[in-house]
Amino acid sequence: MRDPDSYCDPVKDRLQTVKPVDLSRITTFDQLLTAYADASFGARRVGEAADVLEAMVRDQECFTVLTLSGAMTVAKMGLVIAEMVDRGYVDLIVSTGALMTHGLVESFGRHHYKVPPQADDAALYKAGLNRVYDTLEPESNLDEAETLLRSVLESNHLPDPWATHHLTEAIGNHLVTHFPRERGPLISTARQGVPVIIPAFTDSEMGLDVAVHRHRCRQAGISSAAFDPFLDLEFVTDQLRSAKRLGILTIGGGVPRNYAQQVGPFVEVLAHRTDGTTVPPVRYQYGIRICPDPAHLGGLSGCTYREGISWGKFVPPEEGGRYAEIPADATIVWPLIVKAVMERMEREEHSHDPSCL
Repeated sequence: MRDPDSYCDPVKDRLQTVKPVDLSRITTFDQLLTAYADASFGARRVGEAADVLEAMVRDQECFTVLTLSGAMTVAKMGLVIAEMVDRGYVDLIVSTGALMTHGLVESFGRHHYKVPPQADDAALYKAGLNRVYDTLEPESNLDEAETLLRSVLESNHLPDPWATHHLTEAIGNHLVTHFPRERGPLISTARQGVPVIIPAFTDSEMGLDVAVHRHRCRQAGISSAAFDPFLDLEFVTDQLRSAKRLGILTIGGGVPRNYAQQVGPFVEVLAHRTDGTTVPPVRYQYGIRICPDPAHLGGLSGCTYREGISWGKFVPPEEGGRYAEIPADATIVWPLIVKAVMERMEREEHSHDPSCL
């Protein structure tokens, strides 16, 4: 039996109090997520994630990587990406090719649509409507994306050889020139100079479009610039090695997440296996992971940042690492976190504006 005389005194032992989410006092996203951080369960994780993102944004020496997987642009999260880029919250993006392709069609004025009730997938196929969960991507959108990409490839603006960060920059510049009033991920990254890497490039509509272009060139007896994916790896490695501190915002998981995290081990084994030297570690000090996958499934998408410490990818919390991990649908919590941080930063900017004094 427990002895009441041995019970701790929560006040004397300085335990932190959890507090009610008092909606009568909450009028902003900032206030909501601040309240979440003092609540429990998923709410606390979301609130703590906003605090970590705010810390990354305020740390002027932090180089922040955004990794994207899942159908986030089909799910209408493209302007969340653009907003983060426009506000300087992101320094580099690692994404799936599909996600960037679906975001591309929005950038030249096309749309996605809700799946009608009781829709038949075979009928959707015949109608040229590709289903992504509860949303439709018309095949005509992808045909227009291929036409745009062909124009970029035929413009000779790519180096030889080229990597995906060259291609996404060229596409973004094309969009800025021809669709200056539109918004979208690649428009914002082109304007702000934020590189976009697509590591599993051939596993995407964009990659297939490049394959079609190469096929056309062979048929016409024309040479095309070579694609070298290792140029991306070298580019990302140089970017991360030159940063004083690193932060990562992981949406989903998969190849983009691992690609961004593998730089630390790559730098280490490169030195060890080539000249036997040791080098300063390249590890993330901040991290936010939004992904519904649990760790027990065994996939990388669900593995924790703490597991990544054993690979030399993350700074341990006891050495200053600061992380928040949310097992949730990113379309629900990601916009809340970003909006709360936007309000916090805007409030500070407003307070420093002499015209507001």
